[in-house]
Amino acid sequence: MIFEKPVSICSLEETVTLLTDKGDFDKALRLIYAFVEHVFTEPLCVSQVFGSKTLDDLCQRIGVVNFARIKQGAGYMQSIQMDEPVFVYIVTKLQKSGGHTRVIESFIKARPEGRHVILSTELAGKSDSNGLIEELDAKANITFEKAPKVNFQKRLIWLQTRLLEINPARVYLFNHHQDSVAVAAIQPEMKLNASFYHHGDHHLCLGVYLSHLEHIDTHPMGYHNCRNKLGIKNVYMPLMVDDKGGHPNEFRFLQNGMLTTCTAARSNKVEIPYYVSYCDMVPKLLKATGGKHVHIGRLSPWARLKIRRGLKHYGIQSDRFIYTPWVPSVWKALHDYQVDLYIASFPYGGGLTLIEAMGAGIPVVLHKHIYSRILSGFDIAYPEVFSWRDPKELLVYCASIEADALIAQGHLARKQYEAFYLPKEDWLDDDNGTPPAPLSKDFIVSNDEHAAWVVQQLTVTNVLSRKCYRALRNLRRFLYSV
Repeated sequence: MIFEKPVSICSLEETVTLLTDKGDFDKALRLIYAFVEHVFTEPLCVSQVFGSKTLDDLCQRIGVVNFARIKQGAGYMQSIQMDEPVFVYIVTKLQKSGGHTRVIESFIKARPEGRHVILSTELAGKSDSNGLIEELDAKANITFEKAPKVNFQKRLIWLQTRLLEINPARVYLFNHHQDSVAVAAIQPEMKLNASFYHHGDHHLCLGVYLSHLEHIDTHPMGYHNCRNKLGIKNVYMPLMVDDKGGHPNEFRFLQNGMLTTCTAARSNKVEIPYYVSYCDMVPKLLKATGGKHVHIGRLSPWARLKIRRGLKHYGIQSDRFIYTPWVPSVWKALHDYQVDLYIASFPYGGGLTLIEAMGAGIPVVLHKHIYSRILSGFDIAYPEVFSWRDPKELLVYCASIEADALIAQGHLARKQYEAFYLPKEDWLDDDNGTPPAPLSKDFIVSNDEHAAWVVQQLTVTNVLSRKCYRALRNLRRFLYSV
């Protein structure tokens, strides 16, 4: 039977159900994966759709049949009772600069007495696990296991088999948005103490509606969105970042009378179609401030070229833009570069880097997204934080801010970190802690700007660029599949 590409959730459900009934779990899982991939790579869908109960149910249906076959075949080793508790983290991929990788690191540090096993489906490419393992190996018992390079169904067999063999005390699901294998794996019949860590929270993400898993949200915007709009019973576990200290005693704001700004983000947060471009704004920012701008995080060659061309256009020396693809600690880098002001990434903000900046005592500036509170992030920051929507607001603010204001804002930033994001003893075991405060009333959707932006996304050039981008992602997926 030849299956056409699904054009709706209904047709996808029908096709996946037929494939599951036939026993073709591999193709069924691939179809779900491809559908989610197509949706979350469409900018028009970002922060508009967050989860799908239908897709989660389809994954679970595949998983339950596959699990039954594993038990029937008994092709696994019975788990051995361990002296120390075993904690399992299911991921799609570990990457050196990934936010969820740093969260897993903090989870491991919080439970040094346990044995920690990271199971990766590797569906999004090859993991870069060396950094995490090397850093924590002396402090904790960590094992990293990746799925064999086989088809989706065999990866599901591997993952479910390993869960049976390990029999963990706790499982945390850190899947990427499209990872149908990870979401199919954990079955109610396993009776695992398991949690879904909702970090893919501004896109369609598989796993959001897994009712037999505890649903963890990590910031006020996500918590209220899932609870009040999506109707999900969830818990709040704020992001925690180890204290690396505030400003060094010798630090002085506005060294030599020049403002040094910084943004930390990879290309997936700033090279995104939007009404204002980060790459265009960097040269304008440097022209307005006369200072320096530090970018931490890997950008594409095209983005770097665009920034350099902008610098040349405004007659700005190239050494005033400092680019570093990766640093071991954003917190420490902010001190090393003597940053005066942290400009949060846009159009997609980053929660962990924002918290690191506040902990480091750096004043922050946030972008007020035209339609998404989640992408704005100002409910994480201190109430007095400066936020902008019109690019001119950002340029005027940065060009006119004085040392006294930076000092005051830096104190507010540090105070916010200490009050809400400084790890406390046994913080990881407080799963049902106090919910976050109500959301700020400051956010208003800019419907006219949103409409103008949507129209721009429907041009032939933008549609073709999206097709090329998806083709490259599909090629990468093929290279890591059978």
